Amino acid sequence: MTERLVQLGRSTPGREPRPEWLRIRLHTPASYHQVQSLVSRLNLNTVCQEARCPNIYECWGQHGTATFMILGEICTRRCGFCAVTSGRPRPGTDAAEPEHVAEAVEVMGLKHAVITSVDRDDLPDGGAGHFAEVIEAIHRRSPGVAVEVLTPDFRGVADALDRVLGARPEVFSHNMETVPRMYRQARPGSRYERSLALLGEAARRRDEGAYPGRVKTGIMVGLGESDDEIHQTLEDIRGAGVEILTIGQYLQPTRKHLEVARWVTPEQFAAYRARALEIGFAHCESGPLVRSSYHAHEHVAPTVSARQGAPGSPRARPAQV
Repeated sequence: MTERLVQLGRSTPGREPRPEWLRIRLHTPASYHQVQSLVSRLNLNTVCQEARCPNIYECWGQHGTATFMILGEICTRRCGFCAVTSGRPRPGTDAAEPEHVAEAVEVMGLKHAVITSVDRDDLPDGGAGHFAEVIEAIHRRSPGVAVEVLTPDFRGVADALDRVLGARPEVFSHNMETVPRMYRQARPGSRYERSLALLGEAARRRDEGAYPGRVKTGIMVGLGESDDEIHQTLEDIRGAGVEILTIGQYLQPTRKHLEVARWVTPEQFAAYRARALEIGFAHCESGPLVRSSYHAHEHVAPTVSARQGAPGSPRARPAQV
């Protein structure tokens, strides 16, 4: 097993240096290399690798978990914060991918699998049908595994959400990413209102009993937003009925991406978490290294699978969208 210290994030000349709390101790035990080999053998993509997640060694090495990225490795959008390659994807989808992902989940012995994707605006349904096939393949092969999906907004395509929720994932997640003012710069091609409406519709179906899972989202801080804007965004998200929230530090992947405007302290992250819980979120993970799927197996533990015959516990107000 190898071990080394790494300081995350880039420093920009004339800007505040990277803080000490962004140092992590990397462990690369045998289990990490076993997961890496399996992902390669099955020709799978993981957001852990593509998005350069700082927690990859912990998740793959200590927990033996991974977030699988389906629908290829080329994204049709060009977000200012994201390290995933943008461009024109190969046409269509990989018909073998659902079973390959399900095989990986089974071999790794996961109890909670996270499935995300690139944006596929070239597909009529935005990839919703493929998401459903992956969920169904995992449930069929490993009935005891809870599946969390982190989806695109599907461009608001009618019936896309129906297809995904119809496959009954235990957790439906779509990231808001940032505050409304930052969307033009950070998420061109996306709309704050559209993302909020997607989450609100999933929450409405949960509250009406049509969807028995939980609803989740995540945001980054440090892009240039104010605390007041963050607080208002939390209110918006909670008002849409979201139960679970993640808040993490934005880290600039390369010089071509948006610069870090500020390093948020661990104390401020704790304050964000306290605010989120105060306004009614069931759970909030908030910290410099928190990412959408970080410790997902822990903070969705109360999720009850519909396949086990019990509905989820709606903790949120019905959405107004």
